[in-house]
Amino acid sequence: MSRKPAVGLNVLAKDLDNAKLITEAARGNVMVGVMVKEFATVDAAVERVEAFQAAGVQVSVGLGAGDPTQWEKVVQVAVRTKPVHVNQVFPAAGYTIGALKQAGSSGTLVNALVQPAGEPGKVIVTTGAASRAFKEALSCEAAAAMLADIGVHSVKLFPIEGAKRLDEVAAMVKAAVAQGITMFEPTGGIEPSNVARIVQVCAENGAQRIIPHIYTSIVDPATGLTRIGDVEQLLDQLSDWID
Repeated sequence: MSRKPAVGLNVLAKDLDNAKLITEAARGNVMVGVMVKEFATVDAAVERVEAFQAAGVQVSVGLGAGDPTQWEKVVQVAVRTKPVHVNQVFPAAGYTIGALKQAGSSGTLVNALVQPAGEPGKVIVTTGAASRAFKEALSCEAAAAMLADIGVHSVKLFPIEGAKRLDEVAAMVKAAVAQGITMFEPTGGIEPSNVARIVQVCAENGAQRIIPHIYTSIVDPATGLTRIGDVEQLLDQLSDWID
């Protein structure tokens, strides 16, 4: 019998206090995203990441709405802060891994963003600043093999539109696992009502570490704060995987 997959959350926080409350509510089973697009300079983003890290918050450095023009800024911030996790577009993922290794941070997990193509078994890997102009579908198997070639640790599939694209999620998970990539990050439209179903599909197809990204659906639009009650509800929904 295969072991139970490890499951954790990837969410946003408005500020340090919000990030600390999220970490406490999730009992440490969470990464808090710092989106570099929100900062005018690399230094400002680095300052935020370092403040979170000093408070014991696990940081996931990200682009900001998957914006590929932010890919180099992500690398610069990650190299200086050595976070536990980095979000990156497919074309820049290998470069990012190499830069982090050169900086002495080979333990940082780096994902590669691919997009559903609207057909199970197909994805779009042209998620970079220039390549995004070409929406050409590739088999999940070929995409996974390319990811394995460059040493990517995890696949981020975005946008999955909640539970609408579960057949596409299943196909990409299966292909990634066949290439030895057992970490998977479903993203887009996930909320407490559907998170368990999405994680279950990932687990059934062989993922051993699953990190659903839940962003705006649990953010209070009036305050910008991630709702702690929603974080607790997510953990309740995922109680089969999170002790």
